[in-house]
Amino acid sequence: MSQESFYKEISEAIVSLDREKAISFAKKAIEENMNLLDVVEKGFGAGIRRIGELWEEGEFFLPELMLGGNIVQESMEILLPFLKANKEDIMSGKVVIATIEGDIHSIGKTIVATMLSANGFEVYDLGADVSAEKIINTALEKNANIIGVSALLTTTMIGQKKLIEILQDKGIRDKFKVILGGAPVTQNWVNECQADGYADNAIEAVKLIKKLMD
Repeated sequence: MSQESFYKEISEAIVSLDREKAISFAKKAIEENMNLLDVVEKGFGAGIRRIGELWEEGEFFLPELMLGGNIVQESMEILLPFLKANKEDIMSGKVVIATIEGDIHSIGKTIVATMLSANGFEVYDLGADVSAEKIINTALEKNANIIGVSALLTTTMIGQKKLIEILQDKGIRDKFKVILGGAPVTQNWVNECQADGYADNAIEAVKLIKKLMD
């Protein structure tokens, strides 16, 4: 089987939500000493991007999107220790991502984190209901390039603004690009918070972060 055929089979396994196949392909790539960055980008990354497109087109729904994300995450956990050996070559940047304090919604944020991992970013996903202080401290500790903050409720959005205000007060606002996410977030809110951008979905979030890294 050619490498291109192998990548295509991985992608198809992800789109068909076939967990066992996807995981066996991840193990096979390691056993056969393949270029794992290509395996991630052209195989797993292509598959999860296709799932994102099918979701945007209304062909897939949230359960499929989540399942696809989980399958890629599991596969990535197998591949990442082997990828880390060449970390300097493969990582596009470091991202700290979390859902803000008071908000327990994490589906969208988790999908963004998975997609970023599949695109070569080193991602620190802090989960949901995380304080602005903890997000900032982790970003400093990990020497992150990007902070991603999600809020799904209009009542918790204020936490996104608070995070940027804390960065400004500490004199470290320029150290990080800050992106916002979540259903109620708009460009007007981004402008008001003085954030660096927002994305409607995981695909747009990856594009935005790549652009900010450039």
